[in-house]
Amino acid sequence: MKISYLSDQFFNRLETLALNLKSDLAGYFGGKHLVKTYGQTVEFSDYREYQFGDDIRRIDWNLFSRFEKYFLKLFTDERQMQVQIFLDCSGSMGKDNPKKSAYAVAVAAALGFLSVHNMDKVSLNFMKGEKSHNPFGTIIGKQSFFRAVGAFDDLDFEGEVDINKCVQSCPDTSSNNGLSVIISDFFTDNDWKKAVDYLRYKNRQVLLVQILTPEEVDPAYDGRVNLIDSESVDVTDTRNMKLRITRSLQKAYQDALEDFKKDIRDFCIKRSADFITVSTDAKIEKVIFGELLKVGMIG
Repeated sequence: MKISYLSDQFFNRLETLALNLKSDLAGYFGGKHLVKTYGQTVEFSDYREYQFGDDIRRIDWNLFSRFEKYFLKLFTDERQMQVQIFLDCSGSMGKDNPKKSAYAVAVAAALGFLSVHNMDKVSLNFMKGEKSHNPFGTIIGKQSFFRAVGAFDDLDFEGEVDINKCVQSCPDTSSNNGLSVIISDFFTDNDWKKAVDYLRYKNRQVLLVQILTPEEVDPAYDGRVNLIDSESVDVTDTRNMKLRITRSLQKAYQDALEDFKKDIRDFCIKRSADFITVSTDAKIEKVIFGELLKVGMIG
């Protein structure tokens, strides 16, 4: 029986939230994201003096009667964001732990819902091997979104994923028009950092969401154990090993994990990207309302 966090109550709790952009974008007209450029909305922003060639319909005649100068009314501009969600579908994300894959799917669905709820476009890209698979195309509106959510139960988590190649193989990565989210545990030998560099080169806002299980955060192993890599297809793989777990080894693991997360966090800071790490024993609401709020991603 598959685990799922998705329900009507789950999505209803998200309706009061919105994804935030930290910089202006040259996106599409008709969205809800205010930008610093001036546009055609009804929300007044400022005045400036008339210049030759300006639209005379924007002249404020009340000001002309007072100052005998022509001033234009300026209004804020609103744009539509394109949100890309990249979900790591490798074996380590849920082959032997369906709760982890269900949790990752729920985070992806929550971010997708927040996008369409606020009139943004969204694409759901499932990373497998060296390619991103997007079976739904560009999703606009809740009706299309919920049709896509109905197919989430068919996702398989297996094998290895090259995040960099998957992201760069995505055909709809436009420049300066929105947010790209990568959901993964980042347990990979491939250089995923190149994917972030590529997205930042495209001038996209980037969010990394690291999903870990309680066992990965604090393994409760003791004595002699056989460790089998969940992405391995060969029992003779050198990543599979027999170990005797000791306190010193557990301490070394904890230190290595903290160094690993710090490396991701420091890299993201240098690239002006956002990073959160969560454990699957935390409520999804804590991720959405707490962690994303801390990094300024929702409002």
